[in-house]
Amino acid sequence: MTSPVFQDHYPENVAHCYGCGRLNELGHQIRTVWEGEESVTRYMPRPEHTAIPGYVYGGLIASLVDCHSTGTAAAAMYRHEDRPLDSLPPFRFVTASLHVDYLAPTPIDTEIELRGRVKEIRGRKVVVEVTVLSGGKPTARGEVVAAQMPPSFGASS
Repeated sequence: MTSPVFQDHYPENVAHCYGCGRLNELGHQIRTVWEGEESVTRYMPRPEHTAIPGYVYGGLIASLVDCHSTGTAAAAMYRHEDRPLDSLPPFRFVTASLHVDYLAPTPIDTEIELRGRVKEIRGRKVVVEVTVLSGGKPTARGEVVAAQMPPSFGASS
């Protein structure tokens, strides 16, 4: 059985993010699931993500690490509280800190895989470590401190 996709459970008012919003038709629309204790996103770069011919630009990698991590933080908080992903009130996170180390060029013609692990949950913050792989080889590592959004963030004005 496939694990539920985290982003499918984002409330409509916060499902427009360029990286992870299912309602942003021009965005990445990443889809993240649990595989055991790791969160996993697979993403195929597009030609417009080129840095130099044949390779992905670093901004795409940072964007994927960012949104993979905030989705992982939300799913981790649901797990931490033993709640299903569709339970209310919803957990949504924003990035408080993003750090990415680029280890090797990432080919543009190969699917990118992101594997996240929750390093720490402390109050309203979740720290997520991510490894970016291309063809099974690490090309980047990241760490995100994700902060839980206040209920008023993303509310209609």
